[in-house]
Amino acid sequence: MRLTPYLAVLIAGAMLTVQVGVNSTLGRAVGHMRFAVLVSFLMGSAGLLVYCAVAGGGWPTRDALAAVPAWAWFGGLLGASYVAVATLIGPRIGAAALLALTVLGQLLAALLIDQFGWLGFATQPISPTKLAGVALLLGGVGLIVR
Repeated sequence: MRLTPYLAVLIAGAMLTVQVGVNSTLGRAVGHMRFAVLVSFLMGSAGLLVYCAVAGGGWPTRDALAAVPAWAWFGGLLGASYVAVATLIGPRIGAAALLALTVLGQLLAALLIDQFGWLGFATQPISPTKLAGVALLLGGVGLIVR
């Protein structure tokens, strides 16, 4: 097993917690949490624009863009929804509760997506082992939010 991809995802997960704190600090400083969410996405978009320009590899063709299913254009709204909820609610419930509930929600959605092969994922049936993992995570979430 290569450790690098797992380490990268672990670090990205940690950065989500830091992002909530950064966004909340900005929102409190300017007096508008919604503005902090907007700035978060503007900065993220600017950073990704620079990354795409520097990394090269070209841009999609008009035909490739036309072939994208309409629903596939809305992923950014899902991310924005998470960042907005995390920024507004995270400081009230705490970072540990926020992330525990986030991971539980992600796991439950992932099980359904894998079970039915939605969104281009390969079908991977829900197994008793996976359900045991959910039960353990649910218990951990219960202990954290208590």
